[in-house]
Amino acid sequence: MKKVTFFLAVIIIATTGCLNAQKNGGKAAEVKLTTQQDSASYAYGVIVGNSIKRQLSVDLNQEAMLAGLSAAMGDQKPEIAIEACNDIFSAYNQVAMVKAGEAAKAAGEKFLADNKAKNGVTTTASGLQYEVIKKGSGGKSPKATDEVTVHYHGTLIDGTVFDSSVDRGEPATFALNQVIPGWTEGVQLMQVGDKYRFVLPSNLAYGDRGAGGKIKPNSVLVFEVELLGIK
Repeated sequence: MKKVTFFLAVIIIATTGCLNAQKNGGKAAEVKLTTQQDSASYAYGVIVGNSIKRQLSVDLNQEAMLAGLSAAMGDQKPEIAIEACNDIFSAYNQVAMVKAGEAAKAAGEKFLADNKAKNGVTTTASGLQYEVIKKGSGGKSPKATDEVTVHYHGTLIDGTVFDSSVDRGEPATFALNQVIPGWTEGVQLMQVGDKYRFVLPSNLAYGDRGAGGKIKPNSVLVFEVELLGIK
């Protein structure tokens, strides 16, 4: 079987699994894994399914998507001409992303206003919000050109974790002038040993571009950051 055909087959299997899970009240369809091939096939399906989930930034009708995949793989005449498919999907994706960005902007503005009113929260001239969780005794703050080592935990305003060195169990080291503006500004306020909570307006994070599948355009981001060292 050709690699491309195999990849599409796995997508269909993964999509069918999602549909079966929906029909079964969210529980995945049972499958017998009796051989090494069975287990490897299932594992690859999980890998591909998770990849699709991370990369797909819009909601789709899974039954319609499965029908399109089946038509293409079965050499059937599709309901929509192949020449028009890219334009149709791109137009839908663009509208969906605009709507998601507008929703994220409204939710973010409310979150920033509520957070700003909390005791202990300081707002800088750029709009960055921070509060001190723990004071260290390092006595030294980094410059934008310095390289720092930190532990951090990043979430969306609804608490969804999108990145965390804490969860990985390994601190991160990077130059402060090579990260998003909110980080460059915020970490310079800290001293070694400090732990801060930062709330970044979208213009100090990823703006109207977003980042990956979880960080939508105009997203406000929340970070807990502990400054471990300065190089």
